[in-house]
Amino acid sequence: MTASREQESLARVLAHEGGYSNHPDDPGGATMKGVTQRVYDAYRKSKGLALRSVKSITSQELFEIYDRQYWDAVKGDQLPAGIDYVVFDGAVNSGPKQSIMWLQRALGPLYQGRVDGVIGLGTIAAVQACNNHDALIDRICDQRLAFLQHLKGWKTFGRGWSSRVAEVRSIGQAWATGAMPQMANFVDGGQAKAFVEDATTAPSTAPADAAAGGGVAGIGLSGTLAELQSQLSPFSYTSEWIGKVVAVLALVSAILAIGGLAYGRYARRKAARLAIATGTAG
Repeated sequence: MTASREQESLARVLAHEGGYSNHPDDPGGATMKGVTQRVYDAYRKSKGLALRSVKSITSQELFEIYDRQYWDAVKGDQLPAGIDYVVFDGAVNSGPKQSIMWLQRALGPLYQGRVDGVIGLGTIAAVQACNNHDALIDRICDQRLAFLQHLKGWKTFGRGWSSRVAEVRSIGQAWATGAMPQMANFVDGGQAKAFVEDATTAPSTAPADAAAGGGVAGIGLSGTLAELQSQLSPFSYTSEWIGKVVAVLALVSAILAIGGLAYGRYARRKAARLAIATGTAG
């Protein structure tokens, strides 16, 4: 750990992560101080070491994982004070790619590249061109919170995630403005991993399309029956009966068509918001 802010940032990340956890609804599974069993297994394999429980992770292993897989992955040493910590904490909780995407989107027109979760020269240049780091941190945290609200785990972990993001925002902005940042506090649930794979499913437009199509077809059929009614008008009883059928069919068809179109619009808008929030928009 070479940079002073890296050490201070890590201290706050570890406070948010707590100790060992293995909540059945946490997609990270068994986790110790923010390091999942899967990440620890990969680290041990890369060292040619036997696999073991993440509960046994040493301080040196912990520091190496955080340094290489999170701080270096987001190029923390090249980011301004406060922004480095905010992006680092997001990387630990949701993966470096997702956290970098929040940064890229938060940069707005300053960043002209693709929102791809890869922090290259273009992203660094855009950050350096930003003259209001306090506001940038606000936008990054807003992006993160919107992402979290679209995850299946929000009902279970939403309170903890919200508290964590609020503290990350406050700590990051303190650093950005030259103030002394507070220490982080552990809130149960805030340590749960928040991965894009856990995103809610977009509503299907198939029922809406079927309803709208059926309604349009029904309206067409009611027109055909209306024409038949006019041809049978000399036969008053039959004509009256067909008239009632036409009225009912037209009403039901109109409800189906309007309802189907309305729900289809709602479903497509919700799917679009989900794609934007989770970074899966094409």
